[in-house]
Amino acid sequence: MRYLIRLACVICCCTLIADPTVGWAAADDDTVRIDVPVVLKDAKVVFNLDHAVFQGDEPVGLDFLRLMVDRFHSQGTNAQIVAVFHGAAGYMLLDDAAYDRVRNWQHGNPYKDQIAALLRDGVQIEECAETMKVNHWRNEDLLPGAKVNTGANFRIVQLVQDGFVQLQP
Repeated sequence: MRYLIRLACVICCCTLIADPTVGWAAADDDTVRIDVPVVLKDAKVVFNLDHAVFQGDEPVGLDFLRLMVDRFHSQGTNAQIVAVFHGAAGYMLLDDAAYDRVRNWQHGNPYKDQIAALLRDGVQIEECAETMKVNHWRNEDLLPGAKVNTGANFRIVQLVQDGFVQLQP
């Protein structure tokens, strides 16, 4: 039940980020009046990506990241975004060979292009060292550009203490 509630919240948040003019109830003429417009000058966001939630074949966390990056770019927001992968979602940062080995797959990491695009857009992508140790992964198993932190939970605490807002899609 908690999973379904969390999934519903993530879907609603993704919809609002994709188009903040969407309201809960539309007027008769299908226009929505925005009473509280939100345009951020600066933003510091850490994504806590510790579980794999999908809408169809698309990981919700990666989609949510992309929507936020696009919105920040379109609004000229000075944004710092860190995505911390760990636990059940840690495998998303594996390179093709490691992904195939770990996921019993033969077509490489299907998320590598999305991760590469996020890196190009300035998102810092991090993998948890503890997740790597538990799964016997090495630094060489990760996609290019992915950084390894000491541990995801401590890293998230550090970023929150530094003024980042934590999102957990």
